[in-house]
Amino acid sequence: MNVEDLYRLLRTGHIQAQGIVDTVADPMLLLDESLCVQSANRAFFETFKVDRSETIGKPIHELGDGQWDIPDLRLLLLQVIPRASAIIDYEVEHDFPGLGRKTMLLTARTLHHPDNGSHTMLLSIVDVTERARSDALKDMLFGELRHRMKNLLSVAQSIARRTTTEGRTAEEYRNDVLGRLDALASAHDVGFSEEQDTGLAVLIQRVLAPYATDPEAVVVAPGALVLLGPDTVMALGLVLHELATNAAKYGAMSVPGGRVSIGWQLDEADSRLRITWMESGGPPVVPPAATGFGSRLIRSAIAIGEVSQVYAPDGLEVEIVIPLGPAALAE
Repeated sequence: MNVEDLYRLLRTGHIQAQGIVDTVADPMLLLDESLCVQSANRAFFETFKVDRSETIGKPIHELGDGQWDIPDLRLLLLQVIPRASAIIDYEVEHDFPGLGRKTMLLTARTLHHPDNGSHTMLLSIVDVTERARSDALKDMLFGELRHRMKNLLSVAQSIARRTTTEGRTAEEYRNDVLGRLDALASAHDVGFSEEQDTGLAVLIQRVLAPYATDPEAVVVAPGALVLLGPDTVMALGLVLHELATNAAKYGAMSVPGGRVSIGWQLDEADSRLRITWMESGGPPVVPPAATGFGSRLIRSAIAIGEVSQVYAPDGLEVEIVIPLGPAALAE
């Protein structure tokens, strides 16, 4: 075998090896002992929208806009080769150019070359952004579930106490209480519904039905027919439920004569939905001394929009602003 044949054989082997690596869906980098990039697979270039000239031969902490310039990560990587150790699923969160905020899991392992004694490191990168968001949402929902159970018992007791027995038979009282408890359970299901688009008016009606024991206690101003997707229904349902529960426990609906007024407007120009919640006739309004789970829930659940709360002398005032798609306004 002459030199030309040997070169052709080595080149064929290299192309095949690179082709195999390029079939891997997750981005991969080959780093030398000084953390300079020796090679990268196709997924890396496509994921981070860079080319070979911006990557090969560059230290990892200089790639892109410095998204990998993380002191703790660099220290860990520098220890991988000399200690023949590994990094498994090291989490990196950063605003990547053209990609937005991403959560990545990095795994680094040492590669040994017995022929020349040199060492390199294989770094694989897995995008877990959606998984992280899903996990955060699940944690929020489980926390909300625990919180709801406490409120559920409190509101159920309030319903039983406030349902009058005067002039009613035991059967009528039972049916009245059970009907309101059924409405309460239905309202709790709204926040977890992901079946289909739901009208805003329907959502408000279902959430507030258990609390409207007095027909004049809740006033819903008519507005445009707005359709909400499952994610918006879930988040907004949680917020409205929390506001209603607080109003029943501490606000306007906790006393006779108190009133909650709800209305909404859809700005068609920018497809922004504005929902107003105003309480009146209740106990004196006092801002909470500490931020409880309910307040944190309102802020986190409405990550799709914005919530502002004003503790006005006449009662709590809340505005919820949610950006919607063009299909939100029904024909």
